[in-house]
Amino acid sequence: MISRSILYGGVLLGLLLLTRGSGSAHVFPDHSDPRVGSEINSAPPMVRIWFDGQIEPIFSTLQVLDASGKEVSLKNSRVDEKDPSILEVSIPSLSSGKYSAIWKVLARDGHLTEGKFSFTVK
Repeated sequence: MISRSILYGGVLLGLLLLTRGSGSAHVFPDHSDPRVGSEINSAPPMVRIWFDGQIEPIFSTLQVLDASGKEVSLKNSRVDEKDPSILEVSIPSLSSGKYSAIWKVLARDGHLTEGKFSFTVK
């Protein structure tokens, strides 16, 4: 039986070979909800990030952590089916505090990028 990591590695290698030499660039966040560094009165039902290009669902993840580093998102990060440039994750009602959104995406050209930003619930 093929282990999951070997399968994912094979899929990633296949994507890289298929897109090799395509001349495409990495994808980067364009904007998010909540906004980077924002202070909001109440958290939205999900954190969403809009990227400047299409991303692959299989290797793209988004987590929201509280100030202690504990994950508070509902572990259901996904790429929007209608717009493959949007990565989103559901979050519960958040209490006051500072939160970090940590993302990792694989662009359709095979390039992996990652980053994080914070926001504060008043």
